[in-house]
Amino acid sequence: MPIKIPHDLPAWNVLTHEGVMVMREDQAARQDIRPLRVALLNLMPKKIATETQFARLIGATPLQIELDLIRMSEHQSRNTAAEHLDTFYRSFEEVAASGDRYDGLIVTGAPIEHLPFEEVTYWDELRRVFDWAQTNVHSTFGVCWGGMAMIYHLHGVAKHLLPEKAFGCYRHRNLLPSSPYLRGFSDDCTVPVSRWTEMRAEEIAARPGLVPLLHSDEVGPCLVEDPGHRALYIFNHFEYDTQTLKEEYDRDAAAGGPVELPRNYYPEDDPTRAPLNRWRSHAHLLYGNWINEMYQTTPFDLADIGKGAE
Repeated sequence: MPIKIPHDLPAWNVLTHEGVMVMREDQAARQDIRPLRVALLNLMPKKIATETQFARLIGATPLQIELDLIRMSEHQSRNTAAEHLDTFYRSFEEVAASGDRYDGLIVTGAPIEHLPFEEVTYWDELRRVFDWAQTNVHSTFGVCWGGMAMIYHLHGVAKHLLPEKAFGCYRHRNLLPSSPYLRGFSDDCTVPVSRWTEMRAEEIAARPGLVPLLHSDEVGPCLVEDPGHRALYIFNHFEYDTQTLKEEYDRDAAAGGPVELPRNYYPEDDPTRAPLNRWRSHAHLLYGNWINEMYQTTPFDLADIGKGAE
């Protein structure tokens, strides 16, 4: 089954060209099934690129997915056209007021990790999102800064500034092969990393109920399950395109500031050569496993989502 997105969303043409099945509203209405409703709270500046990255992953399963795009009510994007936001996004205030419930929610990263959480302009609203998700979302997936923010809000696990940016592709160990979220994973895998902060394994281990799933000896924890809050937190970027780290490197190099070559990314560390994507298969496995686990456990009636937490 395909993912249902507006036919004029920029991701439509990209995904169609890649062979990802996408579906218009009128086509979806003819299928006598309940699609999984997944919301994307997009905190990234380049919203169109981020929409496409996540739609590609969650649209690659046999299930029909209905994707809704959400933005923060109290924050105005300077990098995405207002027309795009007005056409395709709803504010969180609108979503909360509507009473809508979702099978899944993805909270993306944001390039503000140098700030303490409490100094982020939309922190209070984001905390309301996390609390709202406990009774209105069956499964939440916090990504990079979004995952750090969520684990901090719900468990008090702090992020720590790094002396230098963790930047490149790093090997991660599979800590729990029996986890349904790691079904089909190798004993280790490559994950793109791009961050100035870290979460610490010992602080996560000190919080009851948190289950580490992927870990790197070089850059620390990557994926953590939180069964009590029906959540996953990932601090790295399986969703990245092949060129994303290159674009970040080129941008920083053009700005004239100190920039390190992304590690283990270019063949023989030669930035004149095309990078190879060595994480795509595990990216699809992870998000496919998340969708499958959501499908197996979510209530059939959307109105029943979160009732056990009310």
